[in-house]
Amino acid sequence: MTAEEFSTELREKGFCDLVVVDRQPNGALDLHAHPFESRALILAGEITLVVNHQATSFRAGEVFHLARDTVHAQRYGPSGVRYLVGRK
Repeated sequence: MTAEEFSTELREKGFCDLVVVDRQPNGALDLHAHPFESRALILAGEITLVVNHQATSFRAGEVFHLARDTVHAQRYGPSGVRYLVGRK
């Protein structure tokens, strides 16, 4: 799926706030939550999300979804990560 196709899909599903996020190689964010639902397409690199002590990695071309207020941590791969995320 291209970024353009994903953007169209997000808008159709009510995700109006679209942002491209870049994170540094081998970086991390400790446990936190967002006051919005998010759905993201990995454009480059890798991200690992840890939810309820369960780690799941996502690479270019894969999509992740986090419900509003989901407590999670994030780790970024050796090349960092770039993703297109929609929020609602």
